[in-house]
Amino acid sequence: MDFEFGSGDEGFRVEARDWLAGHLVGGYAELAGRGGPGSEHEGAEERRAWERELGGGGWIGLGWECAEGAYGNRVGSLTQQVVWAEEYARARAPGRVGHIGENLLAPTLLAYGDEAQRRRFLPAVARGEELWCQGYSEPEAGSDLAGLRTVAVRDGGGYRVSGQKVWTSLAREADWCFVLARTDPGERRHRGLSFLLVPMDQPGRIEVRPIRQMSGTAEFNEVFFDGARAPYVVGGEGAGWRVAMGLLARERGVSTLVQQIGFAAELAEVVAAAVRSGALRDPVLRDQLVAQWAELKVMRWNALRTLGAAGDAGAPSVAKLLWGGWHQRLGELAMRVRGAAAALGPADWSARAPYELDALQRLFLFTRADTLYGGSDEIQRNIIAERVLGLPRVERM
Repeated sequence: MDFEFGSGDEGFRVEARDWLAGHLVGGYAELAGRGGPGSEHEGAEERRAWERELGGGGWIGLGWECAEGAYGNRVGSLTQQVVWAEEYARARAPGRVGHIGENLLAPTLLAYGDEAQRRRFLPAVARGEELWCQGYSEPEAGSDLAGLRTVAVRDGGGYRVSGQKVWTSLAREADWCFVLARTDPGERRHRGLSFLLVPMDQPGRIEVRPIRQMSGTAEFNEVFFDGARAPYVVGGEGAGWRVAMGLLARERGVSTLVQQIGFAAELAEVVAAAVRSGALRDPVLRDQLVAQWAELKVMRWNALRTLGAAGDAGAPSVAKLLWGGWHQRLGELAMRVRGAAAALGPADWSARAPYELDALQRLFLFTRADTLYGGSDEIQRNIIAERVLGLPRVERM
């Protein structure tokens, strides 16, 4: 199978590389490498300004399936989207605070929303002016979204939402949240759910509480809704499950490829640490590092093979299982190559900075969650079993 890009794609690569080199300067240059896994909270305001810079350059919305410039965005081919993602990662550009709006909300509105909703929200996302967060998981409904308890009742032309969401990334920075809520209390499981758009600036009706982790940082949040106004429903009342599943399928794809660029950089750091510590003299550890490299290559080929493929119900779950386990094993290797020194932070403990960690220690702690968030491994295997292999569906209460 040919994984090479065409001459037009390489021209686009030069354009992307030149633009990034010309704009990642001054204060933006200081954002290099910030905002990734385990540091999503860093430089939020500066990264918000960077979103507007990207929007001004026309780099937001390349993957939207719409006419060129329909919402202020330019459209790139599938291979051009991959090129942009790769160059962005290689330039060590800051972690995106607008990725949820661009890569999740926008494709969902294009597929299930009406034109008024698209006209209202997509131009603001394309300009980098409005940020979004995702209100799916709950304390009693993490991977099992069909068990959620957040409710919404009709109120005039919209809804009032009450309940709690958890593990909500960027909730403190977001202007809007798309929320999965139960609008028909008489229905069970995935029936009676609706996909609602909720403005986050509602004092007294929405409270965001950061979740402080053992690393001392707070990448995630709890969000409490107390009669919060939701003026928009996407896809119609009761269609929330269909819309939500369509959105989850869009979480995979080009984003998987750019993720792998970051993985390659992390693997290089772990190998460098193994060289410094002398751990490479251990043949077992050396074999494990080689296996990580080989598996990363296979993941890239698999991502390219399935890129843009329609109708493969198992592809997103297979991809999640592959990279979740791989990244978690990399975090473990990051500690193993350091030996006993892995237990020591870069600075002495103090009350002012009690959780100072280096990059590899943050990598290890963050990757413990890789097989849980975005749908746990158990859930992914159930999806493959039921939707691909045709095994009997387990009845859930």
